[in-house]
Amino acid sequence: MKDEPLSSVYSNQNGIHEDLATTIKKHLLSTWQEPIPEHTRIAADKIIKLARQHSGPLILDSFCGTGMSTMKLAERFPNALVIGIDKSQDRLAKHVSTEVTNYHLIRASCEHTWALLVKAGIRCSQHYLLYPNPWPKKSHLKRRIHGHPAFPLLRALGGSVVLRSNWLTYVEEFEMGMHLIGYHSRITEVRATDPLTLFERKYDANNENLWQCESILPQEGGARDDD
Repeated sequence: MKDEPLSSVYSNQNGIHEDLATTIKKHLLSTWQEPIPEHTRIAADKIIKLARQHSGPLILDSFCGTGMSTMKLAERFPNALVIGIDKSQDRLAKHVSTEVTNYHLIRASCEHTWALLVKAGIRCSQHYLLYPNPWPKKSHLKRRIHGHPAFPLLRALGGSVVLRSNWLTYVEEFEMGMHLIGYHSRITEVRATDPLTLFERKYDANNENLWQCESILPQEGGARDDD
């Protein structure tokens, strides 16, 4: 018998949530209009200005935590402008800076920032969503990225989208959601030989299974992360 994937995530939900497709289709038929915090408006204005001044690709690293992944992505893609976004100033304050100069860490609400970037006509070449809070309780579907009303904004931002998690169900739900908004996706197992995040380093040390969903828009193609 094949061993079950090892994960530290515990949930009262078995398999993909039965309300996922209905929830996403509902959000596709409406426009998310939640009030935007002022600090996020200011932060988004900064990102928009940086993106318009930069002549190369824009990479977003949403829910970036301490910014370890943002810095590593900037090293991996030296011609890109890499923007890490997280709502927690405490997490961002733990960032250990290096001599890499093509990235910025921004304190803001990710979902509201997406909305403001879309409104400004900003598009990214790649978008990373690395180990977001899985909200594993069955009742928390709408708090997950793919259950949130802002989820359709990912398509409006464009580019390839990479999500990683140590909970396979979350990744499978995200793949289904990306299909519903017009992406082609694939799920692969991650080998964290060069961890992108502190979570990835911890999960790998605990021998947990790590999963990646990589999505591209059919008409765009897009770069793939092959690590």
